[in-house]
Amino acid sequence: MAQTYSATDITVLEGLDAVRMRPGMYIGSTGSRGLHHLIWEIVDNAIDEASNGYASEITVTLKRDGSCEVTDNGRGIPVDIHPQLGVSAVEVVYTQLHAGGKFSDKNYAYSGGLHGVGASVVNALSEWVVVDVYRDYSHYQQRFESVLDKKTGKIVSGRPVAPLEKVGNTRRRGTQVCFKPDPRVFETVDFNSDTVRRRVRELAYLNKGVRFVFTDERIKNPAERVKEYCYEGGLSDFLAYLNGDKTVITDPIVFEKVQDGTLVRVAIQYTDSYAESIYSFVNNVPTAEGGTHETGFKAALTKAFNDYARRAGILKEKDNNLAGDDFREGMTAVVFAGVKNPQFEGQTKGRLGNTEVRPIFESVCYEQLSIYLDDLKNQDFALRIIEKAAKAAKVREAMRKARETARAKNQLDAAPLVGKLSSCTSRNAAQNELFIVEGDSAGGSAKQGRDRRFQAILPLRGKPLNVEKKRLDQVLLNEEFRSVITALGTGIGEDFDLSHLKYNKVIILSDADQDGAHIRAILLTFFYRYMKELITDGHVYIGMPPLYRVAKGGEVTYCYDDKALEKTLRTVGRNYTLQRYKGLGEMNPEQLWETTMNPDGRKLVQVTIEDMAEVERRVTILMGDKVEPRRNYISEYADFNKVDNFQPVGEV
Repeated sequence: MAQTYSATDITVLEGLDAVRMRPGMYIGSTGSRGLHHLIWEIVDNAIDEASNGYASEITVTLKRDGSCEVTDNGRGIPVDIHPQLGVSAVEVVYTQLHAGGKFSDKNYAYSGGLHGVGASVVNALSEWVVVDVYRDYSHYQQRFESVLDKKTGKIVSGRPVAPLEKVGNTRRRGTQVCFKPDPRVFETVDFNSDTVRRRVRELAYLNKGVRFVFTDERIKNPAERVKEYCYEGGLSDFLAYLNGDKTVITDPIVFEKVQDGTLVRVAIQYTDSYAESIYSFVNNVPTAEGGTHETGFKAALTKAFNDYARRAGILKEKDNNLAGDDFREGMTAVVFAGVKNPQFEGQTKGRLGNTEVRPIFESVCYEQLSIYLDDLKNQDFALRIIEKAAKAAKVREAMRKARETARAKNQLDAAPLVGKLSSCTSRNAAQNELFIVEGDSAGGSAKQGRDRRFQAILPLRGKPLNVEKKRLDQVLLNEEFRSVITALGTGIGEDFDLSHLKYNKVIILSDADQDGAHIRAILLTFFYRYMKELITDGHVYIGMPPLYRVAKGGEVTYCYDDKALEKTLRTVGRNYTLQRYKGLGEMNPEQLWETTMNPDGRKLVQVTIEDMAEVERRVTILMGDKVEPRRNYISEYADFNKVDNFQPVGEV
C-alpha cells in the first residue's frame, strides 16, 4: 500500500475517458440492458425532433456488421463552428459531455435523452461512430473512433478521425447516426431484435402520426426484415394493444391538456381483471418506478370518482370514501408527461422527481375526469366502475379484519408451511437464499445438497394456484402461496414491506420440462402481481439445472441445452455415457449442489422487467383465461430445452 498521498496521485480523466472508466454510471450496466441503452439515447434525440414538430419519420436499422443506424428527417445537428471551442457543433455534441441544445426550451419544449450526455456517451462506448447531417442543401459527415494510444497503452475514446467535412449536396434533411458498440466495454454486443422492435413500436404509440421504420438486416427472410409503425390514434391505439387479450368493460377515456408549460396526456380503460396496470412516461422515456406525474394522476382518479359517487348519491354522508386501490382494480392506464426540465431520479430515469408536476397532473386529471363522469352519456360507465370499486372495497375490508384476527392470534407466523421449510442457520438476510423447489423428491435432494448455513429450501406440493384471475383474498386461501408469503417475511398487499425480506435471493428451481415451465410462470405471475418490488429490486432468480450429464472415463460434463450437448459429444468422441435428467429428483444431492446450487459454478438467471407493456401482455396471454392467444404464443415461442427462452415475465 502506498505510504504517501500527494497531488501526483490525483487522476484526471479527460474528454470521454470518465464514461469508459465507469460506463454503468451513464447507461446502467455493461450487459444487454446497457448495450440497448445506446440505441435509446440516439433514438431519443430523433424523437425530440419529432415530438417538437420538426420530424415526421424515424428509422432504426440493425446492420449485419453489428452496428446500429438511426435516421430522422428533422432539422439536422448544427454544423457551424462553436464560438467557444472552435470546432463544429457536431464534434462538440459527440465529444463533450453535457453539451447540447436541450438545456433551455428555446429549441425543444420537451426532450428525453441524458440532456447533452447521450450522444457523447454513445461515442465513448463505441468502436466507431459515423454522423451524417443533411441541412441547408448540404451533406456533412464526421467519423469518430476509439483507438489504442501506443504511448500510454490505453484506449482513447471517441476521437474524431478528421474535422466535419462537406461531402456533397442534397435535398434531404435530418441526421443519421451509425455506431458500433465496443466489445472491449460490453459483455455482449449482439442487439436483440425483439427488444428494439418493441421499443420502436411503443414510441410509435406515444408519438401519434410519426412514422417509424425498424429494419433488422441480419434476418434472412426479406419479408420479416422490415416493420413499419404509425398510429394516428396514439394512446387510444396503445390501450387497444395493451388490452387486446383482455376482456374490456368500458370504452377508453382519453384527454390531453397543457397547463403551466407541462403536457398532460392520459388514456384509461377498464377490464374485468383484478390487477391494475399503469404505464407512465416522461418525454417518451418510460418511468417504470412512477414519480410525481403518476402520483398526481392516482390522487386525481381517487378524488374524482369519490366526489362523483357522492354527487350521484351512491356514497352516503355516513359512508367512508373508497380507496384508490378500489378504483384502480382492473384499470389499464397510460400516463404521459411532457416536462420542460425533467428531473429524473437515477441516471437511467426510473422515476420523475419534479415536485411541481404532481399538482399540475392532479388538477388537470381531476378536471377532465369530472367532466367525463358528469356527462350523461357516460353514466353507465361511471356506475359500472363505482360498483366494481365497491366490491373491491368489501373484499379489502374483509381482508383487513382477517389480518387483524390473525395478528391477534399470531396465526400467520405460526402457520404450518407446506413441504416444511428447511431454514438456514444464518440470520443475515443479505447473504441468505431461498430455493422454491418443485416436489418432495427434488426438495429432498436440495435439502441434503445445500449449504445449510445460508440456503433454505421450500418444496411445493404440486402446482400452485394461477393468480391471474383471482383476488388477493382468494390467493391467501392457497396453502402453497401462504407458505411462500410466510417464508419470505415481507407480508403481502397493504402489509408488504421489502425491508422485512429474509432472503436476498429467491430462486425458483423447477424441472426443465413443460410442467416446470408452467410452475415458473405461475410463481413469477404471483411475484409480478403481488410482490412486484421483489422483481424490480433484483431478488428473483431462476435456477438453471442441466439437462444432460456426459461421462467418459473420470471426466463429467453437464450440458444445459441441446446445443451444448452436441458440442460436448463432438469433443468427447466415442464410448461415453449419457444421462438425460427428466427432473431434479433424478439428481443425487452432490450433483444438484455441483450443478445448480453451488454459487461458484451454478447458472442463475435474474428476472428483470425491461418492457412493462410487453411483460403485461405476456402475463395476460400465458396466464389469462383466453385459450387461443396462449396456444398461438406457445406454439410459436416455446422451446423448453433452450436456456434463452426462460423469459416468462420479463427480459432476463
